[in-house]
Amino acid sequence: MIINHQKCIACGNCVAVCPMNAIYVDTKINRANIDDDACVECGTCYRGMSTENLNPRFARTIRKIAKSLRFRMEPEPDVCPTSAIEMNELEMPRLVRQIFSDPVVEHTSTGIKGRGTEEVKTNDVRLRVDTGEVGYTIEFGRPGVGVRFSDIQKMTRTLANLGVTFEKNNPVNHLLTDVKKGDLRADILNEKILSAIVEIKTDINMVEKILLTVREVNRDIDTVTAVGISTRCGEDGEDNILGPLLEKLGYSNFRAKTNMGLGRITNKVSFTKTEGQIK
Repeated sequence: MIINHQKCIACGNCVAVCPMNAIYVDTKINRANIDDDACVECGTCYRGMSTENLNPRFARTIRKIAKSLRFRMEPEPDVCPTSAIEMNELEMPRLVRQIFSDPVVEHTSTGIKGRGTEEVKTNDVRLRVDTGEVGYTIEFGRPGVGVRFSDIQKMTRTLANLGVTFEKNNPVNHLLTDVKKGDLRADILNEKILSAIVEIKTDINMVEKILLTVREVNRDIDTVTAVGISTRCGEDGEDNILGPLLEKLGYSNFRAKTNMGLGRITNKVSFTKTEGQIK
């Protein structure tokens, strides 16, 4: 993102819109600026504000006159009065910021927008986590915090050493240059994004080790993490293995999401031509 200084009148309305606090008003030049290192190219400032096309010279003149007469002329707080915020063309590695941070951009690796993964929301048809397996979603970053890929790599390297299976249909997985080592592309390590999700799976015996590992690595990275854990229920629709194990380990747990099996045929269906109906 860029702010066109020929248009900007330093009203400051865009400052509060940025989820990463990357926009500020430079009082030396009386223009708004974007901290390129803090900006994650999410496009919130570009799409999140209404725009007007006031003539910048006219708007600045009115503001100066208003200031001299000791009253203020300010635009509505959700408006960029001169349409000064512009979306610029990005190339790799900078482009990766937009891909992971802008919710309207589709990940070409998965065909999904946002963070680029369905997680286990469609497990009833995708079978990402099968019977006897445990799936984990490790989410990095939040608005106002973000995360650098160098910190994500600290986690993926540590998890790879434990022999976990990385979910293939996940955009972070497509950035791994060595899945066995958990190495990410070297050119993106310093890039900062709004958030990302790493997905792995193990057998039930690894649950305690994985949760302890995530907690330990989290102490050494400059962001926040959240862990989701999932498994397939038994035929009675109950989780009689993972839930009790988590309680035994001292973790409070509850069902956040449950796949109902509505995305697939669960009963055998036969069609009798003579009767012309489904049995």
